[in-house]
Formats: sequence, C-alpha cells, structure tokens
Amino acid sequence: MRSGFIGVIGKANAGKSTLINVLVGEKVSIVSPKPQTTREAIMGVLTKPEYQLVFVDTPGIYKSQNKLSDIMQKSAQTAANDVDFILFVHDGHGGISDDDIALMKKYTVGKTPMAIAYTKIDIMPKERIPEDVKKLYENGVDCDVLPVSARKFTNIAKLEAYLADKVPKGEKVIPEDMVTDKSERFMVSEIMREKILLKFGQEVPHGIAIAVNVFEKQENGVYDINLDIICEKPNHKSILIGKQGAAIKEVSSFARKDMEKLLGCKVFLTTYVKVKEDWRNRPNLLKDFGYSD
Repeated sequence: MRSGFIGVIGKANAGKSTLINVLVGEKVSIVSPKPQTTREAIMGVLTKPEYQLVFVDTPGIYKSQNKLSDIMQKSAQTAANDVDFILFVHDGHGGISDDDIALMKKYTVGKTPMAIAYTKIDIMPKERIPEDVKKLYENGVDCDVLPVSARKFTNIAKLEAYLADKVPKGEKVIPEDMVTDKSERFMVSEIMREKILLKFGQEVPHGIAIAVNVFEKQENGVYDINLDIICEKPNHKSILIGKQGAAIKEVSSFARKDMEKLLGCKVFLTTYVKVKEDWRNRPNLLKDFGYSD
C-alpha cells in the first residue's frame, strides 16, 4: 500500500483544478477560465485498493495585489512545503517563458521531489511538446515531464500510475469514503462563486466573496440556503443584480441546480448582494469570509 500528499502547484489558469477533478473522478474544486478561481488549498482524495493519493489543490501563483492574494500565495507555498511530492502543472499551450523556467527551478531545488504535468496538449501542435521538454532540460529543469490533457483524458491513467509509484509506502491517511476535506457548506459557497465567475466579466468576479448565513435541512428534506454575495463597489452590485434582477436570478438558478446535485435533494436558495468596499484588504472582513493566515 502506498499513500501520500501531492501538492498541485503552478501559475494561475494552468488547469490545476480541472486536472485534480479528473484524477479524483469527482468535482472537488470549482473551475473557470479566469485566474484566481482557487483561493485556498483544497484536498481531493483518490483511493484505490493499492494506493491513496491526496491531492492538494492550491491557488495559482501570480504577483500579489492585495491582502487576499497575499494569503493565497502563502497557502500555495505552505502546500509545497508540507507534501510528499509536488506536481507542477504547466499550460503547455501557452509555451514556456523564462519566468516559467525560473518558477519551476525554484521548486525542483527543494527537498520535495517534483514532476511537471504539461497540460492542454489537445489544443497545441504535437511537435512542440518534445521541443518544450528539451528546452526545460537545457535550462536546468531536472525532473520528469508528463504531457497530459484533462479535457480529453489523454495520459491521465499514466499520470495516476506514475504518482502512485512516487508516494511513500504506508496506510491510508484519509477515510476511503472521503473525496475532499471541505464541508458541504463550503462547497455550496464555492458553487455560487463559480457561477458568478462564469457569467460576469473580468473585473467583478475577483472582488466577490460568498457568506453563507443559513445552511439547514428542513424536515421535508429541502435544504434552506441563505447567502450574501459580497462585492466591492456599488456599480458591481448593479451589474450582479442586473435589470429588474434578471442577472442574479439567472446565476442563482444555475447555482441552485449544482447545489442540488451536490446535496442530493431540493434546495431553496435565497441570495442577497451587498457592498463591502475594499474587503480584500481588510483583515477583519477577510477573516469573516473565511480567508486568513
């Protein structure tokens, strides 16, 4: 039996969450085309008779812009320090820059062994893959490189087998019926944030937090969920609500359907939009919304 923690790190939008969801076989992390989708470390657990792989999904690595992003970057670094193996996820479709190489080398020189998941190979010329791998080796990135496509499931089984061989020998560290360490209440808030990320433009979603006020299962089996959507500016509130409330109704409807899939029962969802100016730089509000060191 082998069992261990695998820190999944890389730049924002490299496809870390999508890859973990595919490996685990269930959606444990929300996904969107926008950077900063993942805000804190989330565990995804894959348990097989011969091994257990505990993936730690981390916020994307990028330049900090506020106190929230400072916390996110610390979360990624902590995960890299506290795991048995590092899987660095790189968007192969985006090419390889000097910054990419420098970031990879930062982790290869540490004590934790590492490999690179070279992702999104389904949307790039195949002949570029060996060229990029050669470039990495020539520039001192000394670790295995595994080309994969999560969307097309290409080489996913090979990646799983590779990682199972890299974690230490030992018994399961997580109960085998668990696929994530996060509560249903947390997952509900993430579902709401995901739908906002998918619907609205670039500026508004990054300034969004979700505060779940009520999360209760009634005697009739229906979940009563009441939550606040926190934004930073009055004009953001207007965008989120939309004309005659059309936007918030639409995004809430999409969220409710996914919440019902998660919980396995009907959901009565109530949403409010509130403004908390510059909340991403206010420690007391960050703590209230579940973000802290």
